Amino acid sequence: MRIALGVEYDGAKFYGWQRQREVPSVQEHLEKALSKIANQPIEVQCAGRTDAGVHGTGQVVHFDVNGSRPLRAWTMGVNTHLPDTIAVRWAKEVPDEFHARFTATARRYRYIIYNDALRPGILRHGVSHYHGELDDKLMHRAAQCLLGENDFTSFRAAHCQSNSPWRNVHHINVTRQGRYVIIDIKANAFVHHMVRNITGSLIAVGRKEQKPEWLKWLLEIKDRNLAAATAKAEGLYLVEVDYPKEYELPSSPVGPLFLPDEQL
Repeated sequence: MRIALGVEYDGAKFYGWQRQREVPSVQEHLEKALSKIANQPIEVQCAGRTDAGVHGTGQVVHFDVNGSRPLRAWTMGVNTHLPDTIAVRWAKEVPDEFHARFTATARRYRYIIYNDALRPGILRHGVSHYHGELDDKLMHRAAQCLLGENDFTSFRAAHCQSNSPWRNVHHINVTRQGRYVIIDIKANAFVHHMVRNITGSLIAVGRKEQKPEWLKWLLEIKDRNLAAATAKAEGLYLVEVDYPKEYELPSSPVGPLFLPDEQL
């Protein structure tokens, strides 16, 4: 039997999604909890491996299990064995051809900036603090040159293991809600650090250190060394993963929940 899960987690205290030796990861905790309920070793495959400090409100995983369990065992049962920073939101039996990573058709991220002269006292691990007024309208205008299929070498980490820098961006919107500046980006897939690297350069535009046209120039020049520094991990969320409709996976509100989706 193959089971798909929707998983939510606060990445602040984890060294990323992927299981690693001697440091805590989301995958490690989830697999241990699933193995207790399944009464057998469980290994999960995820839609996207997030880095240390990055959060997930729409992560999707799948795993194979020999025995049959009611779906509530994979939600309520598993959650009793998870730390309070990880929660399974839904579970569904899926056909064997479903794969959390390879069947996915798009991923969506949000980067949340707390834009104020003073640091926040709450949500400090869920947002990235940048002082100095950011012009969200300039940032949005600059970002539109990234739409469509492009070579994202200028926004790709040096140690990225992907075979190709080409990705297809479906949308990228920058909006403001009070002190929060939200960057919402959806693409078929992402190269390593792509969202954080784009965000770093958009912040330079928002601070008026660079003009909006600079993003187009960076895209065309294909040189990571000429772009801005990588934005911090704390404000990044994997919020949604798309799959073909025939799998009928449950839908969840796009997080973080303190940002009304209709305003974005």
